[in-house]
Amino acid sequence: MTPDILGRYRIAAFSASPGRYSPSIRNRWRWPVLIGLSIVAGSVGWSGTVLTLPVAMVFPLLWGKSPSRVVAAAVSGGYFLAASRGLPQGVATFYAADLWPGLLLWVMASTSFVTVHALLWTRRPGKGRAVRYLAAAVLMGLPPFGITGWAHPLTASGVLFPGWGWWGLAATAASIAMLTSRYWPAAVIALGCLWLWSAATWTEPSLPHGWKGVHLELGQKLGRDGSLEHHRGLIATVRAQAAEGSRFIVLPESALGFWTPTVARLWQEGLRGSDITVLAGAAVIDTAGYDNVMVAITADEAHILYRERMPVPVSMWQPWRAWTGQGGGARAYLFANPAVELAGTRIAPLVCYEQLVLWPALQSMLHAPDIIVATGNGWWTVGTSTVAIQRGSAVAWAKLFNRPLVQAFNT
Repeated sequence: MTPDILGRYRIAAFSASPGRYSPSIRNRWRWPVLIGLSIVAGSVGWSGTVLTLPVAMVFPLLWGKSPSRVVAAAVSGGYFLAASRGLPQGVATFYAADLWPGLLLWVMASTSFVTVHALLWTRRPGKGRAVRYLAAAVLMGLPPFGITGWAHPLTASGVLFPGWGWWGLAATAASIAMLTSRYWPAAVIALGCLWLWSAATWTEPSLPHGWKGVHLELGQKLGRDGSLEHHRGLIATVRAQAAEGSRFIVLPESALGFWTPTVARLWQEGLRGSDITVLAGAAVIDTAGYDNVMVAITADEAHILYRERMPVPVSMWQPWRAWTGQGGGARAYLFANPAVELAGTRIAPLVCYEQLVLWPALQSMLHAPDIIVATGNGWWTVGTSTVAIQRGSAVAWAKLFNRPLVQAFNT
């Protein structure tokens, strides 16, 4: 047997021996493992429990370990679809339809996330890969791609670096970059230690003095029932909360339904003789569409405090209607009114969908608000973790920037 043949025989025997795997066999099992782990990262990280948010940071590691662009796209899709798994059922409930429209929207919404991460993936390790992932993170954090940039790993900043503010956000971004590089073992160990320490010392954000958020369980009735009895019931609820010592009462998104002069007068009359200030969601309608707003009401005045920057795409925000000359749909004010003033307090409002994407919270924090007010109307998400994810995201931002938080949701 010649030396060349003997060498080939030894290589083949080594590859086929028990407990040994050739590179081809290892690669064959690599991509399903990566995709499976990405699904776990999306499911656990976005379970609705704020302390599990750091699990989402496994995704950049899996993206960096992908052996090809196709696998990177599959890993991205698995993570995103798992994180947004409540969408199909929520859409079906909202439109009172079967599951297929929701499934279609679910897949379509993942397209931008998958496309960005697939195009920026590179086979070459090193600084270039880390820079490319950070570029993907920026693109998915800002419009236009950021409009559907749910499940952003940077949201975990508030769990890993509570109270660090912008430095904590920068530290999280640096950690994410390290996870895509050859230094990922050190990053995993450091982040794991930070996570354990944060979980051991975790406290919920404080509630500002004199403020109270009211959670309701009125289902789809909220926002659609404009009867006198409905408004009187809400006014009675507000007065009951005020009797416990709260001066500023926050009601959920859409609590007042359509905002009209009649509704304003009704509420002002209901608050007569008190120093209560009510913040509540409503809709202002005109011939071109409507604004999803937060109004402020006292016995002496009532006015629009905030107009939602990013309503829910498709179900609320339908820009194609304006492009085709049709009316209807909610207007998106994108970068307008990120912080508003009320009685000398600077407020960062986050309404519903704005809690699921990155840029509204960060834009508001640029204006150094005193408190965060997060509201939502999640009746259509019943049976899913969507509302829990929204609330967890708001808690994470409040913890990162050390701001008091007021929440009011309807389910």
